[in-house]
Amino acid sequence: MKKKAIESLSVQTKVVLPHDTNTLNTLFGGSLLAWMDEIASISAHRHCGRVVVTASINNVSFDRPISSGEIVTLEAKVSRAFSSSMEVFVDVYVENSNGTREKCNEAIFVFVAIDQNRNPINIPALIPESLEEKDRFDSALRRKQLSLVLAGRLNPEDALELKAALFPKL
Repeated sequence: MKKKAIESLSVQTKVVLPHDTNTLNTLFGGSLLAWMDEIASISAHRHCGRVVVTASINNVSFDRPISSGEIVTLEAKVSRAFSSSMEVFVDVYVENSNGTREKCNEAIFVFVAIDQNRNPINIPALIPESLEEKDRFDSALRRKQLSLVLAGRLNPEDALELKAALFPKL
């Protein structure tokens, strides 16, 4: 069975309240990470219909501070599914006073679907449709290979997609 990436889309809107902020009156990075993890897990669950656990956070980008009182929208979507794991992109936007949105942060999470005994379980493959979905789908394998190489679980010589991206003329 295969599922479209759009089927995993999850959106959450929050307002930054004083208890979410630091001494600079901006959103705690840890609070934003918790919000991102929550929406990403919903997206992963929507894709596979199983209990999922966070396996890693491969990238977090804090490009712009988010001030107290601002409205934040988090959008999560599965970018690629492997056998039991899936990569989820989270894009974070701040809504300006005129109603326009500005992207301010993003993160890439990896989740694993598990069964009732907490063992990994197979999940549906992903069908990317939009250009962005296809780009994220293609680059997900390179990110996975890089993570495995850095963890010592994959020989660099066997990371063929990663090698092709880094050394296209070899």
